[in-house]
Amino acid sequence: MTASVAVENLTKAYPAHTAVDHLTMSVPEGSVFGFLGPNGAGKTTTVRMILGFAKPTAGTVTVLGHDVSTYGDSELARLRRRIGFLPDVPGFYPWMSARDVLRFAASLVGVKGEALARRTDSLLDLAGLSDVRQKVGGYSRGMKQRLGIAQALIGAPDLLVLDEPTSALDPIGRKAVLDMVAGLRGRTTVFFSTHILGDVERVCDAVAILDEGRLVTEGSVEDLKTRYGGSSRYALDVTGDVARLRAVLGTEPWIGRLVDTATGVELTITDLDLARRRVPAIVAGLGIGLVRFEPIDVSLEDVFVSLVQRDA
Repeated sequence: MTASVAVENLTKAYPAHTAVDHLTMSVPEGSVFGFLGPNGAGKTTTVRMILGFAKPTAGTVTVLGHDVSTYGDSELARLRRRIGFLPDVPGFYPWMSARDVLRFAASLVGVKGEALARRTDSLLDLAGLSDVRQKVGGYSRGMKQRLGIAQALIGAPDLLVLDEPTSALDPIGRKAVLDMVAGLRGRTTVFFSTHILGDVERVCDAVAILDEGRLVTEGSVEDLKTRYGGSSRYALDVTGDVARLRAVLGTEPWIGRLVDTATGVELTITDLDLARRRVPAIVAGLGIGLVRFEPIDVSLEDVFVSLVQRDA
């Protein structure tokens, strides 16, 4: 699959620390790609190098087939016409309407005539702002974020870069922005940098996890959950003496970890076939009622926490 963004051994070193450390990853064309990491992991520095706002200390950055690490200002200016960008806190002239903002942005990338009218109407509809008449100065944070995405799309970019687009939004604002991002799948490549795991799990096809400037892992969301989560965590709910059950289960060699829950225990199982035979027998032998014994869905948060802690 063609890559819209490919970085190889990308490094950005400062005198006091290394912000990005030999990062290699690939962003598939047409995907919604989650760039995930805790605050301070090097995400924004990487975004700046992808956009050509910062030069790497070492390594290469290829964007839409062009090695931006070797480009001068005039070459970067031409390439940026094919890229849309939304910073974490977009700024607008407060006296403008949403339509004014899009028209102004269009003038900067050379969109005019019928294309301007068509894109403006389409993007205002996508952003849910078609019927909003108030000036941008009166917009909520979520409305400004949606307008920012629309503004970044006015030039019909081949790549849309979003830097923390849902941070500091309330649940309603976050849902609206994520719905908008999900609607872009297949229409352009979305590079979605964030530290909010739930957002990535909801809208992204693939993800790269960064920690302390280094790539921890990369792949589709489902692949990462299968690869690192597996099906080893099970919920066991019972009616009866949970303490006795826990004591017996704690002696079994095929159980890696036991965690108490409100209605039973959570098990980390190392031999699933044996567990399926032994758990019902143990519960019955103790005269305890079996309510539930089933796998626990692994979340991207589970994967992220285990990988980052292991990396640390």
